[in-house]
Amino acid sequence: MKKQFIVGVSLLALSIGSSTLQAQEQSAKTTSKYNYHDAFAPNFYTKNATETRSVSGQPGAKYWQNKADYQLTATLNEKKNEIVGTEILTYTNNSPDKISFLWMNVDQNLFQKDSRGKSIIPVSGSRNGDKGQIFDGGHKIKSIKIVSNQKGKTLERDAKFEIIDTRMQIFLPEELQSNGGKVTLKIEFSFISPDYGSNRMGVLETKNGKIFTMAQWYPRMCVYDDIKGWNSLPYLGAGEFYLEYGDFDVTITAPANHIVVSSGELINPNEVYTAEQQKRWNLAAQSEKVVIIRSAEEVVNPNSRPSGKATLNWRFKIKNARDISWSSSAAFVVDASKINLPSGKKSLAISAYPIESAGPEAWGRSTEYTKASIENYSRRWFEYPYPTAINVAGNVGGMEYPGIVFCDWKATGEDLWRVTDHEFGHTWFPMIVGSNERLFAWMDEGLNTFINSLSATDFNKGEYKSRPRNMHRGANFLTSPDLEPIMTTPDGMKEQNLGTLAYEKPSLGLVILREQVLGAERFDRAFRIYTERWAFKHPTPDDFFRTMENVSGEDLNWFWRAWFVNNWRLDQGLTKIKYIKDNPKNGALVSIENLEKMAMPVVLGVKTKSGVVSRVKLPVEVWQRNADWKFKINTTEEIASITIDPDRVFPDVNPSNNVWEAGKGELEKEPVLDAYLGKFSSKQLPIKLTFTNVDGMLVGTPQDGQGPPLAFEAVAKDKFKSEEAGVELQFNEAKNEFAINMGGQSFVFTRE
Repeated sequence: MKKQFIVGVSLLALSIGSSTLQAQEQSAKTTSKYNYHDAFAPNFYTKNATETRSVSGQPGAKYWQNKADYQLTATLNEKKNEIVGTEILTYTNNSPDKISFLWMNVDQNLFQKDSRGKSIIPVSGSRNGDKGQIFDGGHKIKSIKIVSNQKGKTLERDAKFEIIDTRMQIFLPEELQSNGGKVTLKIEFSFISPDYGSNRMGVLETKNGKIFTMAQWYPRMCVYDDIKGWNSLPYLGAGEFYLEYGDFDVTITAPANHIVVSSGELINPNEVYTAEQQKRWNLAAQSEKVVIIRSAEEVVNPNSRPSGKATLNWRFKIKNARDISWSSSAAFVVDASKINLPSGKKSLAISAYPIESAGPEAWGRSTEYTKASIENYSRRWFEYPYPTAINVAGNVGGMEYPGIVFCDWKATGEDLWRVTDHEFGHTWFPMIVGSNERLFAWMDEGLNTFINSLSATDFNKGEYKSRPRNMHRGANFLTSPDLEPIMTTPDGMKEQNLGTLAYEKPSLGLVILREQVLGAERFDRAFRIYTERWAFKHPTPDDFFRTMENVSGEDLNWFWRAWFVNNWRLDQGLTKIKYIKDNPKNGALVSIENLEKMAMPVVLGVKTKSGVVSRVKLPVEVWQRNADWKFKINTTEEIASITIDPDRVFPDVNPSNNVWEAGKGELEKEPVLDAYLGKFSSKQLPIKLTFTNVDGMLVGTPQDGQGPPLAFEAVAKDKFKSEEAGVELQFNEAKNEFAINMGGQSFVFTRE
């Protein structure tokens, strides 16, 4: 019998599993979509540690990645908009695998008339593609040769290759050995640039000449990694890029009246700038203020360019970069100033733009914006690694490359600040932290949009600071059932959803995580360590999630699951309040509920009749095993109102149930419990229970050693229930007897 009692009555504290679960499931079906088993389910991570990736979110002891070094030459034919180039690629296989073929990106093939990317452009149009331009687009591969050295002689052998849309497979005559094997290729190529290249490159006509913004211009290595092997998804337009790191040595031949700017350091300034311009460059490198290198007046002056040659060769170098891009034009106004980095090193902010874009309300502030953006992110996250930071005005709305960005030539004021800051923010994601943009757009666009929200506050005493976001206003849109989850590949999203899912929603989620869950200090520490861990490496979403959790010390599975993996919604509601013993001086019990599938912490604003305002904060764990919750507020006077999420920082889709107001909301009267108090015993079970009134709850305490006390709430006439334990008490009319109902069993107790 004693064992039966322990199994029976002690389960009051442990809960009767079947009856409790059934009651909660019935409640969920009728009142709430929330299921804490889903929100807080275990086993979020499906992969264990490997030799290359730690479960803590950092690279493993045997992490590896391959390397691609490029020697590139390009000749610009201004009349034809044609680039003719040669690429000498040295590819190093640091993987443990032997490799018998290589995959390369030939991205210009997006602009071939029969490309896959063009075939999926709707008749209504798209930002992807070339806007219907009729021209001979695509990479023309003249030859590919394998270069080797035998007995001091350089030998070149033709390589077999096959082009499949925007990918090119090169078959190696001998397997490339693992753990450091190298192969060198020589590729001769050409292409005609589209005027509009998916808003990432193009050619802009200005009154003083064309502006060429050249990107995706040479065949680029696909990444071979420890996650997928070859990452050879086609370039369809929406998905951006995933590239290997390496060193670049580039020579660009352009008309002599052009100025060329490129990723990296200019090696031969004395050959391509006038003596006066070289002096100005030297001054800019030491100046906090913007120095004009070539003024608007000088653009139309032939003496502002070296004379005597039809073309000039511009040489640039950049190390440990994943790409290189450049721009060339006779129309460029150029200015520059010094960038100060935390280590004491210097970089150089440069702007190149046409006369039409000049002016103090427009591109005249571009270098100021560039300098501020680079210095800010270097302080916050990781030091800027490149010798220059170049902002180019062109017909690209905004696009990022290592050390150089292309921004809208028509942008002015705040718009120019925001696009400049956003594109240079991409230096950190994905130029430094080299995530797979083609699969996970949010890992560069979302993280970057998030850091932009902080830099806007930092810049020039908040000149372009945004107002706090009202998350209630956009909640239905951000969590609309028509949206795909954030983790969807960009090419798998509706184009109209890309801005929300790749940029806005992940950024806002990180703001919530920083401001409402972890706090700025813990979040920033974890975010900075993530950046440092994966600088110039290839992280996955798990690496980000695990790092944020391990450094902050919080299990955030519930957050990633709701915000990134699923498209769940949030609806927190206030149901009622009750003054303890019906007296406001004793405090109040507040009842809240979670009605949708997402869980978030709870913040409440409480205002008393005298106007005193206070805040109550509840951690997300209140929802870890509950769909509704009751808690005590220690007030000493009547409450005028209680508001869930008064600052509107959570994406609550139904704010109408967020407010309780005196005279309007339900004010529950405390039941009179005197008739139920006292000692009861059972002939069926050798136990005595003593009932007392604790803050309006009927609390039953077993005699010593027979179990912990349980609190019961009145649910009907003479009926009380413990939701947590799934146990009911039903008193008789005389209040001298009750039945305990639990797990399909009933035990009768009588007053002593």
